[in-house]
Amino acid sequence: MSNRYAAAGKDGQLSGDGTQSDPGGELLDKDGRKVGLGKKVTLMRGISIIIGIIIGAGIFISPKGILKHSGSIGMSLVVWIGCGVLSLFGALSYAELGTCIKKSGGHYTYILEAFGPQMAFIRLWAELIAIRPAAMAVISLAFGQYILEPLFMPCAVPPHGGQTGNRHRHHFCYVPEQYECDMDS
Repeated sequence: MSNRYAAAGKDGQLSGDGTQSDPGGELLDKDGRKVGLGKKVTLMRGISIIIGIIIGAGIFISPKGILKHSGSIGMSLVVWIGCGVLSLFGALSYAELGTCIKKSGGHYTYILEAFGPQMAFIRLWAELIAIRPAAMAVISLAFGQYILEPLFMPCAVPPHGGQTGNRHRHHFCYVPEQYECDMDS
């Protein structure tokens, strides 16, 4: 017997918060309608989720490295287009999974349905222990880099953000002794 059903009583009486449960375990409101979370993802909220999660901070970090290692602007555009196509395939795959498996839970549910509970459990713990903390570390480093750039305006940001070294009291930004800035270049 679930706690919700026990709170409502065996005959389906209303509990203190105005809900009742039936023998199937579903919560019902005073009018007998099923109680659940409302689906309120509008177009604007959906776009915000896509921009915040999928695009993320990588869009601000990647171009510099791609241009540096590709050698030309044309080759960097080819790399960006190729990565965009791969991302599109991933997004289409998730869209198909979302329409086929109508359960909430995202990655966990998809892996649970496809490979079983052991693989889903391992994926969940990998997400908790490694994937999310690593993503947050990258986003935090990018944020720190972009916050410090205006403070070190004529110079590049030192590797450690000016945490150690000789601090000059007459400057707003602190520059370590071993990091010299050439103001003329």
